[in-house]
Amino acid sequence: MVLQRWKAFSPYSTKTTAHLLRHIRSISISISASAQPLHQLPQNELFRCNARIQELGRLGRVDEARQLFDEMLHRDSITWNSIINGYSQNGRIDEARALFEAFAGKNVRTWTCIVSGYAKNGRVREAREVFDEMPERNVVSWNAMISGYVQNGDLMSAKYLFDEMPERNVASWNNMITGYCHCGMMDEAREVFDRMEEKNLVSWMVMISGHVQVDNFQQAWDIFLQMHHGGVLPDQSLFVVALSAITGLNDPNLIEALRTMAVKTNYENDVVVGTAVLNAYTRTGKLESAVQFFETMPEKNEFSWTTMIAAFSQIGRLDEAIAFYERVPEQNVACQTAMITAYAQNGRIHEGRKIFEDIGNPNAVTWNAMVAGYAQNGMFEEAMELFMKMPSRNSASWAAMISALSKKGLFREALELLSELHRSGMVPSHSCFTSALYACSYIGALETGKQLHALTVKTGCQYNAYIGNGLITMYAKCKNLDEVSRVFNTMRRKDTVSWNSVISGLSHNYMLDDARGIFEKMPKRDVVSWTAMISAYVQAGHGVVAFELFLKMLASGTKPNSSTVTGLLITCGSVGATRLGKQIHGLIFKLGLDLDIFVGNSLITMYFKCGCKEGFLVFDEMLDCDIITWNAVLIGCAQNGFGSEALEVFEQMKAEGVLPNQISFVGILCACSHAGLVDKGWAYFNSMSKDYGIMPLEDHYACMVDLLGRAGQLNEAEAFIESMPIEPDSVVWAALLGACRIHRNVEIGKRVAERLFQLEPQNSGNYILLSNIYASLGMWKEVGELRKLMRNQGVAKEPGISWIQMRNELHSFVNGDRTHDQADEIYRVLEEFYQRLRAVGYVPDTYFVLHDVEEEQKENLLLHHSEKLAIAYGILNTPHGTPIQIMKNLRICGDCHTFTKFMSKVAQRNIVIRDGTRFHHFQDGLCSCGDYW
Repeated sequence: MVLQRWKAFSPYSTKTTAHLLRHIRSISISISASAQPLHQLPQNELFRCNARIQELGRLGRVDEARQLFDEMLHRDSITWNSIINGYSQNGRIDEARALFEAFAGKNVRTWTCIVSGYAKNGRVREAREVFDEMPERNVVSWNAMISGYVQNGDLMSAKYLFDEMPERNVASWNNMITGYCHCGMMDEAREVFDRMEEKNLVSWMVMISGHVQVDNFQQAWDIFLQMHHGGVLPDQSLFVVALSAITGLNDPNLIEALRTMAVKTNYENDVVVGTAVLNAYTRTGKLESAVQFFETMPEKNEFSWTTMIAAFSQIGRLDEAIAFYERVPEQNVACQTAMITAYAQNGRIHEGRKIFEDIGNPNAVTWNAMVAGYAQNGMFEEAMELFMKMPSRNSASWAAMISALSKKGLFREALELLSELHRSGMVPSHSCFTSALYACSYIGALETGKQLHALTVKTGCQYNAYIGNGLITMYAKCKNLDEVSRVFNTMRRKDTVSWNSVISGLSHNYMLDDARGIFEKMPKRDVVSWTAMISAYVQAGHGVVAFELFLKMLASGTKPNSSTVTGLLITCGSVGATRLGKQIHGLIFKLGLDLDIFVGNSLITMYFKCGCKEGFLVFDEMLDCDIITWNAVLIGCAQNGFGSEALEVFEQMKAEGVLPNQISFVGILCACSHAGLVDKGWAYFNSMSKDYGIMPLEDHYACMVDLLGRAGQLNEAEAFIESMPIEPDSVVWAALLGACRIHRNVEIGKRVAERLFQLEPQNSGNYILLSNIYASLGMWKEVGELRKLMRNQGVAKEPGISWIQMRNELHSFVNGDRTHDQADEIYRVLEEFYQRLRAVGYVPDTYFVLHDVEEEQKENLLLHHSEKLAIAYGILNTPHGTPIQIMKNLRICGDCHTFTKFMSKVAQRNIVIRDGTRFHHFQDGLCSCGDYW
């Protein structure tokens, strides 16, 4: 053109040339801002230039469009509107506004372009200012402003403007239902939709896709059928969204019905519809049908091939995914990216990297797949290195990396990366926000979470269901329950996850009644809802209510999952409900959950907590074990006094190459303590740091003190504490005080108790232990002084309680209890067995009576200890020979231990007592602890 030729022969420098060009351009704009004679330029040339400017604008090549605009000596209003619109639609609204101000021949189209541009770029206030200044408006102008409000989440202003419109067309109505659907307000969308006198395919499309977005797939399908029955023929897009509804319903039969409809409307061979059918087959589990359909497709595009590659790789059939990849007629980036993802999903990330390296110019999607693949395989350094090398990053790139850091537990790093994203000027995606909120939840970063909340409001994302759920979880974890309720109440779209998040948040903060209230209001409950509520009752110790709710869950037809049953198994173990635990075990088999490693671990723990050796059977039948499995067995052995078995399990674990951790050593040291294996205990304790590089913690030191103390090595135990490299806590000192009680060592006991009174002034157990030492030595004056000290300090003694489960009911007893319905029979049975036991050698050990009373009264007090009452109740209410299981909150006294040994032989019963520290298995006059506890 003229300017190009002038530049080619100009004698001026580049800098001077640029200055002259700017000067000429400004003159050109000012001159052409007025009406121009068009006869000087052929009409078809003007038309061609205008069309080219519009095309370049659509392609995002605005600078090229501007160059052409500047070279045109003659322009009409279409020229100006085209370049202004190009700037507006490509995010360069300020440059569009400059041209707008320079154009003297503005028309309604020009004004509308600026309104639309401001709205699209989130500057709704400026859009409204321009809209209010318009000298005239048409329906397109009104629609542009309403659409701007809708796009930015301001439905109230959109509705107000919609009601003020002098006239509306179908686009006006579609704008409103689009806004409501995007916010999940489907009732409001349906109300507007039903009022429409005229509907087009877009109207139906918006309503159907809106219901798909809120997972109301049945309603989406019903609307599609309503459209079809009304004689409206679906187009390509409607077939695709209808297939999404079918996928959500997980009903392969509906796919066949839709295919029949597609044949009648000549869309059967459409490659886009065909690929959507293919996707629906794979997502509803009909992989073989997908293969058959794929082979008959007359035309396949890159999405058809990637759908098949992804379908097989996601279920671990990588070889078949590779086979499809190798059949692609012409390798393209989309298929290569799908194959990279397939390799990553199946742990073969290095092969995915080879494909990546072979791509000459990978796009952002491919880079993202590679970054996500590394992160998925735990290779976070490689993921970050690749992320930093990306030539350009989109929101998905940042989201992949932020998500990867959050999942690895690098929460602060994830938040720092989000800050970097925000500083770059990009708007975080929904995925970025949810990952960041997840990070805030786990580190309790409430202030950062509030800032993220404010940013979601600014970006119009706060109404997204995933972000709303993330906000609820974050505020709940940070214990800001007012915000939990506020976010939940303002959510426009509440899915089941939203309700579940509130229930979990309230229950984790011990607001059970509020959580139950929300649960009862839920329009639809899933297994997560039931499990969250059941787990809440389990954690609060309300086992009975938890089981009642579980029965209601089964009655509702909801199938329990592994989390549901593990929570119930915890309850069974905590109260010693063996029969109930076995019933849950049977249900686990019926549900097919027996192979789940978490369920197996919970079963092992439950059986050992109930004093049952079935824990070993579950362990032997498990196909897969993790460190939690081994630790469950070790702790179970320690609790039940299975010392030799604990040693065997520990050595087996090492032989199988499983490295013990800190919990493993707590289990084995505790087992050595309960079995009196001092030398073995020392060997394991020393091996922690020497062989495994594990530094002992307070619990390990407490186990060693307990081990030495039980063995009577009290001075060694005290010296061991004094030599600890860490400050001993109350657990360590309490272990030594308990040993002093066993061996009646008042000198060390008094010294240790004084320390404990300073560390735990309100712990009644420490006072009682010292009082028991005094009482066992007849130091009644000291006992009285200690009891007076307890009264002055406001310390109340915890009563000894024993309980027994009978026909799914728990019966509890305290010392000298006469409140039970069968109290008279219980005392009669005790008296009867008391005489029989004395006849075969039992002598009451009045040393364990902690009151200064006469000898005969001491014997009566011993006879009415809570565990003896529970045993008598068990004998009264169970058939001869049936095992009896008792739970007790405190350590069993020596006399009750001796009494129960005699009782197991005379009554010919296996009796299991779980006291505050361990299990005692009594059989034929012997106890599993070997009288060492």
